[in-house]
Amino acid sequence: MESTSLLLVSIVSLFFVAGYGISETESLLKFKKCLVIGGASGLESWDRKNPPCKWFGILCDQGYVWGIRLENIDLAGSLDIEALTGLKSLRSLSFMNNKLRGPFPQFKKLGALKSIYLSNNQFDVTIPKDAFDGMSWLKKIHLEHNKFNGEIPVSVAKIPKLLELRLDGNQFTGKIPGFTHKLHMLNFSNNALSGPIPNILSTMDPKLFEGNKELCGKPLVTECYSPYNLSGEPKASSKKKTSKFLYIVAAGVAAILALLILLGLIIVLCRRRRNKQPLMSPEPGPLSLQRRSGIHKGDKGQYSFRSKKRVAKRMIHTTELLFLRDDKGNFDLQDLLKASAEILGSGCFGASYKTLLLNGSMMVVKRFKHMDSAGPEEFQDHMKRLGRLNHENLLPVVAYYYKKEEKLFVCDFIENGSLATFLHGHRSLGQTNLDWPTRLNIVKGVGRGLLYLHENLPSLMAPHGHLKSSNVLLSENFEPLLTDYGLIPIINAESAQELMVAYKSPEYLKQSRVTKKTDVWELGVLILEILTGKLPESFPQSDKESEEDMASWVKSIFKGEWTQDLFDQEMGKTNNCEGDILKLLTIGLICCEVDVEKRLDIREVVGMIEDLMKEQGDDDFYSTYASEADGRSSRGVSSEAINFS
Repeated sequence: MESTSLLLVSIVSLFFVAGYGISETESLLKFKKCLVIGGASGLESWDRKNPPCKWFGILCDQGYVWGIRLENIDLAGSLDIEALTGLKSLRSLSFMNNKLRGPFPQFKKLGALKSIYLSNNQFDVTIPKDAFDGMSWLKKIHLEHNKFNGEIPVSVAKIPKLLELRLDGNQFTGKIPGFTHKLHMLNFSNNALSGPIPNILSTMDPKLFEGNKELCGKPLVTECYSPYNLSGEPKASSKKKTSKFLYIVAAGVAAILALLILLGLIIVLCRRRRNKQPLMSPEPGPLSLQRRSGIHKGDKGQYSFRSKKRVAKRMIHTTELLFLRDDKGNFDLQDLLKASAEILGSGCFGASYKTLLLNGSMMVVKRFKHMDSAGPEEFQDHMKRLGRLNHENLLPVVAYYYKKEEKLFVCDFIENGSLATFLHGHRSLGQTNLDWPTRLNIVKGVGRGLLYLHENLPSLMAPHGHLKSSNVLLSENFEPLLTDYGLIPIINAESAQELMVAYKSPEYLKQSRVTKKTDVWELGVLILEILTGKLPESFPQSDKESEEDMASWVKSIFKGEWTQDLFDQEMGKTNNCEGDILKLLTIGLICCEVDVEKRLDIREVVGMIEDLMKEQGDDDFYSTYASEADGRSSRGVSSEAINFS
């Protein structure tokens, strides 16, 4: 009887192993054997005493391993990907800033992977051509700053969902493979690549291809020449003839332009004399920024969208004003060109103008000069997605104008202006400041708008990506309206990294990552700005290792109790609401959690803000969310993210 029981147990065990594979614990311990661990690494926690979700560097979702993150721990050796095939929920691998080398890991055995980070290691091998075959879910590949050599594998260009590819700082040779779609982020700089750049990448920033002496074609200034032209003459001779021909053409064009200008002056002179007006105007000429779009200075310090008739006619025939809202389609591009306009300011992407149309409508026209990462069809599709959005806390784009060099967005004019103006620009004007209830209501509206964007733009890595006080407008009732949202897919990647708020986040500065939780970090910084009255830009991060930012400054002062010097004096009387202000400050700090895996998602944060508004004055606020933190620990959100005091 005893032997029969043992046999039955053995059969059941074999069935379990065959049906479900080895456990996650065994898979990870097998993988650990391939690693050479230098110094204190934290891998001592990798044993059978605790489940893997409590191990160092293991990220879990609902009790299953979805990510391995072993960074900056001096790992050496090679990666045994075969050992990880038992992790069916594995989606992310990150081994950045170590000393790994050996053959290129066989990542294609993990077909469900979404992200691979191998930056700053010591790989010095050629990547097989089929290294990424079948990885249809892969979105991010970061291999920069290794010593990879040989050609870029053609399989990487065939990944259908790839969004980010960084290969800079290696020793890749040969041509850049032909990609099937544009990427949100890529970098081929500082390799030994040669040949023409694929047309689909010709509108990218030239800096992404620098350091490859033999690359040619747009966006680089180096043209691609064949060794011999059709007549069999050497390349140098062909270049000389081409240059000579260009000089002749340029001289002819210049002569024609001179004649046209002379003819134009004669016509103007005749008209001036007819109207008894002087030829020379006392007003100064148009600024260089305005000259490109035909914007001329008016008589009263205003600006008008007027250009020479030929320029305006060419713009109208090149494309038209495309409307995203049916209720505003009662004007066209020509109306904009004729409308008087007052410059509102110049932001990081271009200038904004308040225009008064002939029909009496007041609109804002924003000019964007860094939107060359998407072609006409891709750009139009994305604008249609934005046009379908409808929420009380979003300022909709009414219409847009597409031109290769620049784009125009047309929106309703909001009289009150931006939140930044009320927080930082009205102090010397004696105008009414924002009181505490208004500030709390603004935070609530911003949170709801962000949540709506995340629900309706799920494919974007950061559905807003550029949240700051100057991009929050205030209606006449001081309801917040978010602007400049959903721009990441159409903004030039290099410009986005330099100018957009998302790329100032801790996860991008330290890991070159932007995620949906980056918007949560932006919301946290905005909350701290609203409560303290301080500009986030007054805490510059000089480099990736800098810890000097607004959140760290607040943490250094905030000890869990009221501190008068921490809060904006312009908020006025708080009417015994100090406890609620402290609670909102705590929420802001929670949003600014440096570890993106521990940071709450937008739905959880909005829930906390809603609860604060419903239960103002509830002293159990801290304990409520501290106790709930334990329920989030399985996703990597610890109670340490809640208790800052």
